[in-house]
Amino acid sequence: MAFGWIDEQAEARRRAGLVRTLRPRPADSPLLDLASNDYLGLARHPEVTEGAARAARVWGGGATGSRLVTGTTELHTELERELAEFCGFESALVLSSGYAANLAAVTALAPHGSLVVSDAGNHASLIDGCRLARGATQVVGHADPDGVRKALGTHDGPAVTVSDTVFSVDGDAAPLAELALACREYGAGLIVDDAHGLGVLGDGGRGAPYAAGLAGDPDVVATVTLSKSLGSQGGAVLGPAAVIDHLINAARTFIFDTGLAPAAAGAALAALRLLRREPQRAARAREVATALHTRLTAEGLSAVRPDAAVVSVRAPSPERAVRWAADCREAGLAVGCFRPPSVPDGISRLRLTARADLTEEQIERAVDVISRNR
Repeated sequence: MAFGWIDEQAEARRRAGLVRTLRPRPADSPLLDLASNDYLGLARHPEVTEGAARAARVWGGGATGSRLVTGTTELHTELERELAEFCGFESALVLSSGYAANLAAVTALAPHGSLVVSDAGNHASLIDGCRLARGATQVVGHADPDGVRKALGTHDGPAVTVSDTVFSVDGDAAPLAELALACREYGAGLIVDDAHGLGVLGDGGRGAPYAAGLAGDPDVVATVTLSKSLGSQGGAVLGPAAVIDHLINAARTFIFDTGLAPAAAGAALAALRLLRREPQRAARAREVATALHTRLTAEGLSAVRPDAAVVSVRAPSPERAVRWAADCREAGLAVGCFRPPSVPDGISRLRLTARADLTEEQIERAVDVISRNR
């Protein structure tokens, strides 16, 4: 049979305890949510949902085409202008997802004959960008500027280093200033994925590059997602105007993809403006993450100290992680469950999202449920 091998892989996943299933959630879920990426609690904020509805009423349900044909509205360009200004970059380009933004940045900025130096802990979208790029890729140790230097020193020609700013598995932050210094020693560019930094790190949530003093530098490009702190959908690349112009002409996930739906652009723009007015949301997300870590470790659990809003709690095995998450769900708490092959080190975890809108009572409840069901 043409796809007979699928049954063999399915059985192997079952034996390893790695079967994944979809669980459609109702609109009014009773679960306390520590599993989503809604870091600032904006996905259901009235201003954000009204921004989406208003954009749909004005511009329609879809973008109607690629950005280079009919898919660019005045709303898209307004979002790009305000996003770039907020994050401290010269220009921005909005795409249909954060995944597409990473593919665009890496593939368009790593042509034939170039070198891509990639952190071993990078997100799958950066890894896929490296695979699709025409340049050669060299993977270096996690958060290792000296490893970056060593790799760049082996290449004579254009080069870029790619890294998450905050790694999605453990929530640890990359040493951005040191990475930038290593790149500059060899004339290389730096591409960073700030999906988990925007809205949480930097002055008022302006992101990890802003916090590191790198925003707007001519050799730094950042990607962001609109689906986490901004509670919407989509992604963007931020950087020098010349780089953004190049992506418009060379990035396949921009050129050949339908533009971001106006409703998503309207929601993201409303969330961005709300964050400008309420910058304390960023600090609150970090406070909640610290509180979760402190209280979980006090209960004897192994949790990684968070640098942003992701709190990672180690589990002894993939099977135990799945059972632990299921038991938490039965007790009214939704948590993420990361296990191989989604984790590069093979260690299974519960992954908690520290949302800015969580109350002290909800934090205590979450810690109690996780501890009792370990």
